[in-house]
Amino acid sequence: MVKRSRIIAFFLLVVLLGGMMGLTAEKIVKNIKLGLDLQGGFEILYEVKPTKEGEKITKDVLLSTVSALNKRINVLGVSEPRIDVEGNNRIRVQLAGVKDQNKAREILSTEAKLTFRDVHDNVLMDGSDLVEGGAKQTFDDKGKPSVAIQLKDANKFKEVTQKVLSMAPNNVLVIWLDFEEGVDSYAKEVGKEHPKFISAAQVNEVFNQTDVSIVGNFTVEEAKQLADLLNAGALPVELKEIYSTSVGAQFGEQALQETILAGIIGVALIFIFMIVFYRLPGIVAVITLSIYIYLILLIFDWMNGVLTLPGIAALILGVGMAVDANIITYERIKDELKLGKSLMSAYRIGNRGSFGTILDANITTIIAGVVLFAYGTSSVKGFATMLIISILASFITAIYGTRLLLGLLVKSRLFDKKPHYFGVNPKDILDIAKVTDDTDVPTKFERLDFVKRSKLFFAISGALTIIGVVLLLTAKLNLGIDFSSGTRVDLMSKKPLTIEEVKDELNELHLEPKDVVLSGNNNDMAIVRFLGVLDQKEISKLKSHFKEKYGVEPNVSVVSPTVGKELARNAFIAVLIASVGIIIYVTVRFEMYMALAAIIALLHDAFLVVAFFSLTRLEVDLTFIAAVLTIIGYSINDTIVTFDRIRHIMKKRKVKTVDDLKDIVNKALQQTFTRSINTVLTVIFTVIALLIFGSDSIRNFNLALLVGLVCGVYSSLFIASQLWVVWKAKQLKTGTQKRDQLEAEPEV
Repeated sequence: MVKRSRIIAFFLLVVLLGGMMGLTAEKIVKNIKLGLDLQGGFEILYEVKPTKEGEKITKDVLLSTVSALNKRINVLGVSEPRIDVEGNNRIRVQLAGVKDQNKAREILSTEAKLTFRDVHDNVLMDGSDLVEGGAKQTFDDKGKPSVAIQLKDANKFKEVTQKVLSMAPNNVLVIWLDFEEGVDSYAKEVGKEHPKFISAAQVNEVFNQTDVSIVGNFTVEEAKQLADLLNAGALPVELKEIYSTSVGAQFGEQALQETILAGIIGVALIFIFMIVFYRLPGIVAVITLSIYIYLILLIFDWMNGVLTLPGIAALILGVGMAVDANIITYERIKDELKLGKSLMSAYRIGNRGSFGTILDANITTIIAGVVLFAYGTSSVKGFATMLIISILASFITAIYGTRLLLGLLVKSRLFDKKPHYFGVNPKDILDIAKVTDDTDVPTKFERLDFVKRSKLFFAISGALTIIGVVLLLTAKLNLGIDFSSGTRVDLMSKKPLTIEEVKDELNELHLEPKDVVLSGNNNDMAIVRFLGVLDQKEISKLKSHFKEKYGVEPNVSVVSPTVGKELARNAFIAVLIASVGIIIYVTVRFEMYMALAAIIALLHDAFLVVAFFSLTRLEVDLTFIAAVLTIIGYSINDTIVTFDRIRHIMKKRKVKTVDDLKDIVNKALQQTFTRSINTVLTVIFTVIALLIFGSDSIRNFNLALLVGLVCGVYSSLFIASQLWVVWKAKQLKTGTQKRDQLEAEPEV
């Protein structure tokens, strides 16, 4: 009897959820903050150094510096900046949406130490003599912009002006900002058109007052900026840039539009695939995946998270990974239907049997995500955060959302005699009366013998590994500045560029690049790399020059040798920790041989990706490491599903010979083959969409994922389980020999 109330409840629930998401989704999306790679801005890692010998950088000094930097950022009018103390002597500053990056960098890095000196560069007064917050922008008696300051002690200013007056004809009071001892001098600067000092006023009388006006060739904006800097106070330390990256607003806007388009296309392909292949459960999957996307954005909004370009990529990839849980459940239900079980029984057994597999597969990916978060930089942390949230959200929606919605349809009894609605051909269903506990699920791949050709697969992987080693020893990797240090500049133009044109423009700035590579659909983008680290002034000139030339502010990333070595070391540690964590987990949940086989398979996948990048000379950067760790976390999913099926079959059969082992592994691979192909296909849909339609900024990241995913499904089917057979067979033979010896020994 059909229970129409269940059908009505299903549609009411779908309409209710759809209405709620439709009414609130736009507001949630608007609330989510965009990272600097999506709205423009920059990130700088400063090494904090003492200004005087003997001084130590303490926690209080770092906090004081952060406070001073916050005041300066308020001058810029940037909303919600991020300033973090890292380690014992570093501060990371992230400013998204800043309009004038050159000005912002200058304001942040300047120590803002005001000094009053004579023509011989002797200090007469400094910033400590100023009243706190007493500076303001004014106009002098000629109507020119000036800066009015208040001094604490009129008598001291009287003494200073007396001393300068007595030095006639050199009776000049020179005002400096950030005077560098041993480098700057009045004698060097006085003849220049644009001297470093702020002003040099002749003193013709003694002043006994606290109100002083600094007069120079200021614009109103420059005078206001100086007043704000003086009010913000001098930095108690010296800041040295050791890592920085900046993104022009146009780059960020274009990357956002391209990636969202790629995401829509990738997700649409997944939806179509699920409906075509799984029919009714596929429709339920589309509904739960929509809820999953909404849930992720909602959680990200609650967390007050910052969405980065890799973060959007993780969200899109997460949709492909979320389907994994649905496919595992649906394939289990289909297996039970093929064994002649009723729809209700198949639904219950499928849900119960898939829970542990989904849990194991998700936890291994979370391990990789946590390691990424611990050892990654800001953009990689954004990817890791979104990856972890995606996994948790997919688990909730797949386990509880799918069960609720699909359960309503199943329990309605409307589809009891309609297995084709669940993607099962009635011809493939066995007679329940002839099915026993030992009956295998019928599949289309029963003729495939995976174990028989294991030596061939081992030989192929061995040959690829040897080729990869040779490539790495000879060609090595094309390391980006993240690991090799240096400077990278991304240029964008509204017309096609040529390498010669870009080099000519750089020559005008007296800059010699290591290489120039054109990219973009019409060669309208160029990637320029420098061996050395450009300083702040060079970066400022470069940005201004190309913004004026092409109308788009370029992206500039700088990595010092120190940070480059640290990033390389952290990348190695991250891969090592992720591998060890996965070995421990799989050992606890399964057994040691399965854990070792799984880790060799996933390291095999990661290595082949590295070898591919060596062969193609694609640039290796931090997002590449994120891709490798994602592959490590994801490629083991297929392996775990196969091992889970092996364990399930072994519970029903007694293993006495090596042939029994081989038969079990073959049956497990045959039964999980469809699931392995389908899950990798759904993720590949999103990766290919990102490759074709997404931003060039994460193209190498997507290529690494694509190669890794293909290698992952190959190693799951042809490497991991076959390795387990080899080791388990040796253990079985050893155990049999010992048993035979014991049986052969005469009784005493």
